[in-house]
Amino acid sequence: MKPKELRAFDKAMLRKRAVIESVNDQLKNLSQIEHTRHRSPFNFAVNLIAGLIAYTQQPKKPHIDVTALTEGLPMAF
Repeated sequence: MKPKELRAFDKAMLRKRAVIESVNDQLKNLSQIEHTRHRSPFNFAVNLIAGLIAYTQQPKKPHIDVTALTEGLPMAF
């Protein structure tokens, strides 16, 4: 494959990958979002929403300050 030039926003997101991975880990393990055998789409949606609500109730959450990453960048992503 030919190398492709990354946009500035994509480069910034790659630098913040550890924070993104830790949020995904918390969603999957602590909030129990990951489940392999949903019997219906409704059951999947209920499980996903319940996990996201449980995540929002955590006192300390990792986060990325996206406004600092996007300052000075054109808004066309």
